[in-house]
Amino acid sequence: MIIAVDGMGGDNAPNCIIEGSISAINEFKDLTIIITGPEEIINEKLSKYNYPKDRIKVLNAEEIITNNEHPVMAIRKKKDSSLAKALTLVKNKEADAVISAGSTGAFMAGSLFIVGRIKGIDRPAIAPVLPGKNGPSMLIDCGANAECKPINLLQFAYMGDIYFKNILGISKPTVGLINIGAEEEKGNTLTKETYKMLKETSLNFVGNVEPRDIPSGDVNVLVCDGFVGNTVLKMYEGVAATILGTIKEEILSSTRTKIGGILLKPVFKNFKKKFDYKEYGGAAFLGVKGVCIKAHGSSDGKAIKNAISQAIRFSDNEIIDKIKMQIENEKMQKENENIENHV
Repeated sequence: MIIAVDGMGGDNAPNCIIEGSISAINEFKDLTIIITGPEEIINEKLSKYNYPKDRIKVLNAEEIITNNEHPVMAIRKKKDSSLAKALTLVKNKEADAVISAGSTGAFMAGSLFIVGRIKGIDRPAIAPVLPGKNGPSMLIDCGANAECKPINLLQFAYMGDIYFKNILGISKPTVGLINIGAEEEKGNTLTKETYKMLKETSLNFVGNVEPRDIPSGDVNVLVCDGFVGNTVLKMYEGVAATILGTIKEEILSSTRTKIGGILLKPVFKNFKKKFDYKEYGGAAFLGVKGVCIKAHGSSDGKAIKNAISQAIRFSDNEIIDKIKMQIENEKMQKENENIENHV
Protein backbone atom coordinates (compact mmCIF):
# COMPACT_ATOMS: atom_id res chain seq x y z
CA MET A 1 0.00 0.00 0.00
CA ILE A 2 1.15 3.54 -0.80
CA ILE A 3 0.03 6.46 1.38
CA ALA A 4 0.65 10.13 0.60
CA VAL A 5 1.30 12.30 3.66
CA ASP A 6 1.15 16.10 3.58
CA GLY A 7 4.58 16.85 5.01
CA MET A 8 3.85 20.50 5.83
CA GLY A 9 0.34 20.20 7.27
CA GLY A 10 -0.27 20.77 10.97
CA ASP A 11 1.13 22.69 13.91
CA ASN A 12 4.09 20.34 14.36
CA ALA A 13 5.08 19.78 10.72
CA PRO A 14 7.32 18.49 9.37
CA ASN A 15 8.97 16.93 12.47
CA CYS A 16 5.98 14.98 13.80
CA ILE A 17 4.87 14.06 10.27
CA ILE A 18 8.23 12.40 9.69
CA GLU A 19 8.29 10.79 13.13
CA GLY A 20 4.81 9.30 12.62
CA SER A 21 5.63 8.14 9.10
CA ILE A 22 8.73 6.30 10.26
CA SER A 23 6.78 4.67 13.12
CA ALA A 24 4.17 3.50 10.59
CA ILE A 25 6.83 2.10 8.26
CA ASN A 26 8.28 0.11 11.13
CA GLU A 27 4.88 -1.27 12.14
CA PHE A 28 3.36 -2.02 8.71
CA LYS A 29 5.71 -4.06 6.56
CA ASP A 30 3.90 -3.70 3.20
CA LEU A 31 3.63 0.08 3.43
CA THR A 32 5.30 2.78 1.34
CA ILE A 33 4.90 6.47 2.24
CA ILE A 34 5.30 9.50 -0.01
CA ILE A 35 5.87 12.68 1.98
CA THR A 36 5.09 15.87 0.08
CA GLY A 37 6.85 19.14 0.88
CA PRO A 38 10.05 21.11 0.28
CA GLU A 39 12.48 18.34 -0.71
CA GLU A 40 15.51 19.88 0.96
CA ILE A 41 13.76 20.37 4.31
CA ILE A 42 12.09 16.94 4.37
CA ASN A 43 15.27 15.09 3.40
CA GLU A 44 17.30 16.98 6.00
CA LYS A 45 14.84 15.88 8.71
CA LEU A 46 14.76 12.29 7.43
CA SER A 47 18.56 12.07 7.52
CA LYS A 48 18.40 12.01 11.33
CA TYR A 49 16.58 8.65 11.34
CA ASN A 50 17.46 5.07 10.44
CA TYR A 51 14.71 3.59 8.28
CA PRO A 52 14.29 1.55 5.05
CA LYS A 53 15.16 4.23 2.49
CA ASP A 54 13.16 2.57 -0.29
CA ARG A 55 9.90 2.79 1.69
CA ILE A 56 9.77 6.54 2.33
CA LYS A 57 9.89 8.79 -0.72
CA VAL A 58 9.78 12.56 -0.98
CA LEU A 59 7.77 14.47 -3.59
CA ASN A 60 8.95 18.06 -3.86
CA ALA A 61 6.30 20.73 -3.20
CA GLU A 62 7.42 24.32 -2.71
CA GLU A 63 4.14 25.87 -1.53
CA ILE A 64 2.36 25.54 1.83
CA ILE A 65 -1.34 26.15 2.55
CA THR A 66 -1.95 27.76 5.94
CA ASN A 67 -5.06 27.87 8.13
CA ASN A 68 -5.43 31.61 7.45
CA GLU A 69 -6.05 31.21 3.73
CA HIS A 70 -9.41 30.88 2.00
CA PRO A 71 -9.68 27.08 1.49
CA VAL A 72 -11.03 27.01 -2.07
CA MET A 73 -8.79 29.81 -3.35
CA ALA A 74 -5.74 28.22 -1.74
CA ILE A 75 -6.36 24.86 -3.45
CA ARG A 76 -6.98 26.53 -6.82
CA LYS A 77 -3.97 28.85 -6.68
CA LYS A 78 -1.39 26.71 -4.88
CA LYS A 79 -1.16 23.72 -7.16
CA ASP A 80 2.45 23.17 -6.03
CA SER A 81 1.44 22.96 -2.36
CA SER A 82 2.22 19.90 -0.25
CA LEU A 83 -1.52 19.28 0.24
CA ALA A 84 -2.50 19.61 -3.44
CA LYS A 85 0.32 17.33 -4.55
CA ALA A 86 -0.62 14.67 -1.97
CA LEU A 87 -4.26 14.75 -3.14
CA THR A 88 -3.19 14.56 -6.80
CA LEU A 89 -1.29 11.35 -6.05
CA VAL A 90 -4.57 9.78 -4.92
CA LYS A 91 -6.47 11.18 -7.90
CA ASN A 92 -3.90 9.67 -10.29
CA LYS A 93 -3.95 6.37 -8.37
CA GLU A 94 -0.27 6.76 -7.50
CA ALA A 95 -1.25 6.52 -3.84
CA ASP A 96 -4.04 4.61 -2.08
CA ALA A 97 -4.75 7.22 0.58
CA VAL A 98 -3.83 10.71 1.77
CA ILE A 99 -3.23 12.04 5.29
CA SER A 100 -3.04 15.71 6.30
CA ALA A 101 -3.00 17.57 9.61
CA GLY A 102 -3.27 20.91 7.80
CA SER A 103 -6.21 23.19 7.02
CA THR A 104 -9.47 21.24 7.29
CA GLY A 105 -11.25 23.55 4.85
CA ALA A 106 -8.51 23.29 2.24
CA PHE A 107 -8.28 19.51 2.66
CA MET A 108 -12.03 19.11 2.19
CA ALA A 109 -12.06 21.48 -0.80
CA GLY A 110 -9.13 19.60 -2.34
CA SER A 111 -10.79 16.24 -1.71
CA LEU A 112 -13.82 17.46 -3.67
CA PHE A 113 -12.09 19.36 -6.51
CA ILE A 114 -9.08 17.10 -6.99
CA VAL A 115 -10.16 13.61 -5.87
CA GLY A 116 -13.91 14.05 -6.53
CA ARG A 117 -17.04 12.83 -4.75
CA ILE A 118 -18.74 9.46 -5.03
CA LYS A 119 -21.56 9.50 -7.58
CA GLY A 120 -24.87 9.62 -5.73
CA ILE A 121 -23.48 11.31 -2.62
CA ASP A 122 -24.70 14.90 -2.63
CA ARG A 123 -22.53 16.13 0.25
CA PRO A 124 -19.36 14.43 1.56
CA ALA A 125 -18.94 14.72 5.33
CA ILE A 126 -16.22 14.94 7.95
CA ALA A 127 -16.59 12.11 10.44
CA PRO A 128 -14.32 12.14 13.51
CA VAL A 129 -14.50 9.41 16.15
CA LEU A 130 -15.12 10.78 19.64
CA PRO A 131 -14.06 8.99 22.83
CA GLY A 132 -16.88 8.16 25.25
CA LYS A 133 -17.39 6.55 28.66
CA ASN A 134 -18.81 3.32 27.25
CA GLY A 135 -17.05 3.39 23.87
CA PRO A 136 -16.32 5.62 20.89
CA SER A 137 -18.91 7.40 18.75
CA MET A 138 -18.70 8.81 15.25
CA LEU A 139 -19.92 12.39 14.73
CA ILE A 140 -21.09 12.99 11.15
CA ASP A 141 -21.07 15.74 9.78
CA CYS A 142 -18.57 17.77 11.72
CA GLY A 143 -18.16 20.94 9.70
CA ALA A 144 -18.16 20.27 5.96
CA ASN A 145 -21.81 21.24 5.45
CA ALA A 146 -23.26 24.03 7.58
CA GLU A 147 -26.65 23.77 5.85
CA CYS A 148 -28.16 20.41 4.97
CA LYS A 149 -31.31 18.76 3.65
CA PRO A 150 -32.82 15.60 5.17
CA ILE A 151 -31.42 13.49 2.29
CA ASN A 152 -27.91 14.64 3.21
CA LEU A 153 -28.31 13.52 6.81
CA LEU A 154 -29.75 10.21 5.62
CA GLN A 155 -26.66 9.63 3.49
CA PHE A 156 -24.43 10.61 6.43
CA ALA A 157 -26.17 7.94 8.50
CA TYR A 158 -25.56 5.23 5.90
CA MET A 159 -21.90 6.19 5.47
CA GLY A 160 -21.34 6.32 9.22
CA ASP A 161 -22.97 2.91 9.62
CA ILE A 162 -20.72 1.37 6.96
CA TYR A 163 -17.58 2.93 8.45
CA PHE A 164 -18.42 1.89 12.00
CA LYS A 165 -19.15 -1.71 11.00
CA ASN A 166 -15.94 -2.16 9.08
CA ILE A 167 -13.41 -0.02 10.95
CA LEU A 168 -14.62 -0.33 14.54
CA GLY A 169 -16.02 -3.84 14.25
CA ILE A 170 -19.58 -3.26 15.51
CA SER A 171 -21.91 -5.52 13.52
CA LYS A 172 -25.10 -3.48 14.11
CA PRO A 173 -24.08 0.08 15.05
CA THR A 174 -26.69 2.22 16.75
CA VAL A 175 -27.57 5.40 14.85
CA GLY A 176 -28.89 8.52 16.56
CA LEU A 177 -29.96 11.98 15.43
CA ILE A 178 -28.57 14.86 17.49
CA ASN A 179 -31.48 17.00 18.64
CA ILE A 180 -32.66 19.31 21.42
CA GLY A 181 -34.93 16.64 22.89
CA ALA A 182 -35.41 12.89 22.84
CA GLU A 183 -39.04 13.01 21.68
CA GLU A 184 -39.79 12.44 17.98
CA GLU A 185 -41.67 15.73 17.59
CA LYS A 186 -38.77 17.85 18.95
CA GLY A 187 -36.45 19.94 16.78
CA ASN A 188 -36.66 21.98 13.59
CA THR A 189 -37.91 21.04 10.13
CA LEU A 190 -34.59 19.40 9.22
CA THR A 191 -34.47 17.07 12.23
CA LYS A 192 -38.18 16.22 12.09
CA GLU A 193 -38.02 15.24 8.41
CA THR A 194 -34.75 13.36 8.89
CA TYR A 195 -36.22 11.44 11.83
CA LYS A 196 -39.08 10.21 9.62
CA MET A 197 -36.64 9.06 6.92
CA LEU A 198 -34.27 7.30 9.35
CA LYS A 199 -37.17 5.51 10.99
CA GLU A 200 -38.06 3.91 7.65
CA THR A 201 -34.57 2.49 6.98
CA SER A 202 -32.99 -0.82 7.98
CA LEU A 203 -30.44 1.06 10.08
CA ASN A 204 -30.38 0.45 13.84
CA PHE A 205 -31.93 3.86 14.45
CA VAL A 206 -32.46 4.62 18.15
CA GLY A 207 -34.04 8.05 17.81
CA ASN A 208 -32.94 11.49 18.95
CA VAL A 209 -29.85 12.01 21.10
CA GLU A 210 -29.50 15.06 23.32
CA PRO A 211 -26.01 16.63 23.38
CA ARG A 212 -25.63 15.92 27.12
CA ASP A 213 -25.82 12.19 26.36
CA ILE A 214 -23.10 12.21 23.69
CA PRO A 215 -20.12 11.69 26.08
CA SER A 216 -21.62 8.43 27.38
CA GLY A 217 -20.71 6.72 24.10
CA ASP A 218 -23.94 4.71 24.15
CA VAL A 219 -24.84 5.62 20.55
CA ASN A 220 -22.32 4.69 17.85
CA VAL A 221 -23.17 6.98 14.92
CA LEU A 222 -24.33 10.52 15.74
CA VAL A 223 -25.92 12.27 12.75
CA CYS A 224 -26.26 16.05 12.37
CA ASP A 225 -25.54 18.94 10.02
CA GLY A 226 -22.02 20.39 9.97
CA PHE A 227 -22.93 23.51 11.97
CA VAL A 228 -24.24 21.46 14.89
CA GLY A 229 -21.46 18.88 14.58
CA ASN A 230 -18.66 21.42 14.62
CA THR A 231 -20.22 23.15 17.63
CA VAL A 232 -20.50 19.84 19.48
CA LEU A 233 -16.90 18.91 18.68
CA LYS A 234 -15.43 22.23 19.82
CA MET A 235 -17.51 22.22 22.99
CA TYR A 236 -16.40 18.62 23.61
CA GLU A 237 -12.72 19.54 23.22
CA GLY A 238 -13.08 22.70 25.31
CA VAL A 239 -14.81 20.98 28.23
CA ALA A 240 -12.27 18.13 28.24
CA ALA A 241 -9.33 20.55 28.26
CA THR A 242 -10.93 22.67 31.01
CA ILE A 243 -11.69 19.69 33.25
CA LEU A 244 -8.20 18.19 32.88
CA GLY A 245 -6.57 21.60 33.41
CA THR A 246 -8.64 22.29 36.53
CA ILE A 247 -7.88 18.86 38.01
CA LYS A 248 -4.16 19.43 37.42
CA GLU A 249 -4.29 22.85 39.11
CA GLU A 250 -6.09 21.39 42.13
CA ILE A 251 -3.60 18.53 42.46
CA LEU A 252 -0.66 20.92 42.42
CA SER A 253 -2.28 23.35 44.88
CA SER A 254 -0.92 21.74 48.09
CA THR A 255 1.40 19.02 49.38
CA ARG A 256 -1.51 16.85 50.45
CA THR A 257 -3.21 17.00 47.03
CA LYS A 258 0.13 16.29 45.33
CA ILE A 259 0.45 13.08 47.36
CA GLY A 260 -3.13 12.19 46.44
CA GLY A 261 -2.32 12.89 42.81
CA ILE A 262 0.60 10.44 42.92
CA LEU A 263 -1.68 7.73 44.33
CA LEU A 264 -4.25 8.41 41.61
CA LYS A 265 -1.70 8.58 38.79
CA PRO A 266 -2.74 5.19 37.25
CA VAL A 267 -6.38 6.37 37.21
CA PHE A 268 -5.50 9.61 35.42
CA LYS A 269 -3.28 7.73 32.98
CA ASN A 270 -6.09 5.36 31.99
CA PHE A 271 -8.57 8.25 31.80
CA LYS A 272 -6.28 10.24 29.51
CA LYS A 273 -5.72 7.25 27.22
CA LYS A 274 -9.45 6.57 26.98
CA PHE A 275 -10.22 10.16 25.99
CA ASP A 276 -7.12 10.85 23.90
CA TYR A 277 -7.86 11.79 20.25
CA LYS A 278 -4.42 10.43 19.28
CA GLU A 279 -5.68 6.89 19.81
CA TYR A 280 -8.21 7.28 16.96
CA GLY A 281 -5.91 8.83 14.36
CA GLY A 282 -8.08 11.29 12.51
CA ALA A 283 -11.40 12.17 10.93
CA ALA A 284 -12.40 10.39 7.73
CA PHE A 285 -13.81 12.34 4.80
CA LEU A 286 -16.73 10.12 3.78
CA GLY A 287 -18.31 10.49 0.35
CA VAL A 288 -15.19 11.25 -1.70
CA LYS A 289 -13.65 8.82 -4.20
CA GLY A 290 -10.37 8.43 -2.33
CA VAL A 291 -9.26 7.55 1.19
CA CYS A 292 -8.78 10.95 2.86
CA ILE A 293 -7.97 11.15 6.57
CA LYS A 294 -7.76 14.50 8.38
CA ALA A 295 -5.42 14.31 11.38
CA HIS A 296 -5.77 16.78 14.24
CA GLY A 297 -3.86 20.02 13.69
CA SER A 298 -1.81 19.49 16.85
CA SER A 299 -1.03 15.85 16.04
CA ASP A 300 2.23 14.42 17.33
CA GLY A 301 4.06 11.46 15.83
CA LYS A 302 1.78 8.95 17.55
CA ALA A 303 -1.36 10.59 16.15
CA ILE A 304 0.08 10.64 12.62
CA LYS A 305 1.03 6.97 12.88
CA ASN A 306 -2.51 6.12 14.02
CA ALA A 307 -4.00 8.19 11.19
CA ILE A 308 -1.91 6.14 8.74
CA SER A 309 -3.15 2.96 10.44
CA GLN A 310 -6.73 4.21 10.06
CA ALA A 311 -6.16 4.86 6.35
CA ILE A 312 -4.86 1.31 5.89
CA ARG A 313 -7.97 -0.17 7.54
CA PHE A 314 -10.18 2.16 5.48
CA SER A 315 -8.60 0.93 2.25
CA ASP A 316 -8.36 -2.75 3.22
CA ASN A 317 -12.04 -2.84 4.16
CA GLU A 318 -13.05 -1.26 0.81
CA ILE A 319 -15.22 1.39 2.50
CA ILE A 320 -15.59 3.44 -0.69
CA ASP A 321 -16.86 0.45 -2.68
CA LYS A 322 -19.32 -0.38 0.09
CA ILE A 323 -20.65 3.18 0.11
CA LYS A 324 -21.08 2.98 -3.68
CA MET A 325 -22.93 -0.32 -3.26
CA GLN A 326 -25.23 1.19 -0.64
CA ILE A 327 -26.06 4.12 -2.91
CA GLU A 328 -26.80 1.72 -5.77
CA ASN A 329 -29.05 -0.39 -3.54
CA GLU A 330 -30.96 2.71 -2.46
CA LYS A 331 -31.36 3.73 -6.09
CA MET A 332 -32.70 0.31 -7.07
CA GLN A 333 -35.08 0.29 -4.11
CA LYS A 334 -36.51 3.67 -5.14
CA GLU A 335 -36.90 2.49 -8.74
CA ASN A 336 -38.76 -0.62 -7.56
CA GLU A 337 -41.04 1.49 -5.36
CA ASN A 338 -41.81 3.76 -8.33
CA ILE A 339 -42.65 0.74 -10.50
CA GLU A 340 -44.94 -0.67 -7.80
CA ASN A 341 -46.70 2.69 -7.40
CA HIS A 342 -47.47 2.76 -11.15
CA VAL A 343 -48.71 -0.81 -11.42
